Amino acid sequence: MRKIPYFFTALLFFAITAKAAIEVRNFASAQQEQDYQSLTQELRCPQCQNNNIADSNATIAVDMREKVYQLLNQGQTKQQVVDYMVQRYGNFVTYNPPLTPATLLLWIVPIGLVLFGGILVLRRKPKAQIQANQSAVQMDDEKLTQAEQQRLAKLLADKE
Repeated sequence: MRKIPYFFTALLFFAITAKAAIEVRNFASAQQEQDYQSLTQELRCPQCQNNNIADSNATIAVDMREKVYQLLNQGQTKQQVVDYMVQRYGNFVTYNPPLTPATLLLWIVPIGLVLFGGILVLRRKPKAQIQANQSAVQMDDEKLTQAEQQRLAKLLADKE
């Protein structure tokens, strides 16, 4: 009875390893194999977004690995393969996209918004300071006449 959990654990282990596929590729040279390995590490999977195509098992990553292999077998350089992938899938497939107006905008707009918000916060006066300034202005504008001062003094004296 105690062996059943072990059996299911072992079965689960074999099921996971059975899913993993090993790609066997024949290269013309060691340099070509090294280029293949580095390209699959450098290119990002469009579906997974955080994985490179070497680590991803998504269908598109498998197709991209196959295309990299084909292009290298055709004699293309690493840069030509990267250019092909960028042309086909966009700048997203590279981990270091080139500096374009769109990427500049992605960096400048948030920084500009933060600066604009900081300026607004620094220029904003607290309500208490505004009210104090308004009451000081009103007191300057409304000087008490001699009769009002005497009446105020009498009221203060009565209170004591």
